[in-house]
Amino acid sequence: MIQVLAWLLLLACGKKTIPDETTPTTNTTTVERTVHVSTSSELKAALLDAKPGDDIVMAEGVYAGRFVIEATAAGTVAKPIVLRGSRNAVLDAGSIQTGYVLYLQGSYWNLKGFTITNGLKGLIMDGSQHSVIDDLKIFSIGEEALHLRKFSSNNTVQNCEIMQTGLKTPDYGEGIYIGSAKNNWSTYTNGDPDKCDSNKILSNTLGPSVAAECIDVKEGTTAGIIRGNNFDATGITGANSADSWIDVKGNGYLIENNTGTNPGGSIFKDGYQVHVAVSGWGNNNAFKNNNCTVNAAGYGFNIQLSGSNGTSSGNKVYSNNTVTGAASGVSNISLSN
Repeated sequence: MIQVLAWLLLLACGKKTIPDETTPTTNTTTVERTVHVSTSSELKAALLDAKPGDDIVMAEGVYAGRFVIEATAAGTVAKPIVLRGSRNAVLDAGSIQTGYVLYLQGSYWNLKGFTITNGLKGLIMDGSQHSVIDDLKIFSIGEEALHLRKFSSNNTVQNCEIMQTGLKTPDYGEGIYIGSAKNNWSTYTNGDPDKCDSNKILSNTLGPSVAAECIDVKEGTTAGIIRGNNFDATGITGANSADSWIDVKGNGYLIENNTGTNPGGSIFKDGYQVHVAVSGWGNNNAFKNNNCTVNAAGYGFNIQLSGSNGTSSGNKVYSNNTVTGAASGVSNISLSN
């Protein structure tokens, strides 16, 4: 607790810059009721009673515990539910060993401005649709910071700061995780692909000290946009083959205008990777206008062409990407104009 309070005093010195090229997404809000909370019990009660059009405003302070937004607590297109606070409003689960700090199952939620810390997982989204995650800070997490899972689709994650993940299990220390690996489909989606589709990841800062990939895009997911983000490879551990800023195993992703750096001190191979984890996946992804400072033995863009799970097709790496410090070259496939 003392560490968190000391950190809060430093927040006023920092100011986040949002890239001009990306227009932030927002759900148009019609406020029906404003609910002010200042304690953990008040916050839990407000989440339990949340209704379309609610604007839940957190006072500054530490909210100890784990917080759940049930699937039945859903907004609408016209009346999303807002949960907001400053960076000094901190959800603190108390331990990186177990539990989710914030578990979002409802749709049409806007989460804005606050901090999530000290849980096994940070923000887990199961079945959430059309939600906007805006300007959160997530740090000091045992595994992944933010996970869109169990058919969570058409969501936007923007302007967030994510660092210090994988503190318990580096293998699972992703910054942002989209979908589920095939071996987890039986757990989350009755054996079907976890179609977390059409999610937008915009203008976030991921790293340093993200132990696995900054963003991991799983098989079974389609048509996402990853644009205008900043990646810092410092602290990537190489555990569970995590050795790139992004690992794409889904289909039809547009990955553009991102900036990745590797200052050193991590087990890093390639800037961006595409893998065929399941036959029919890892296809038709486009990489455009990314700025890559790789400083490693691999490529800026390493596209798996074939393997034990099948072959990939339709992936394109465009010539307007900028790559420095990649000993193997810009890309292992021909560049597109």
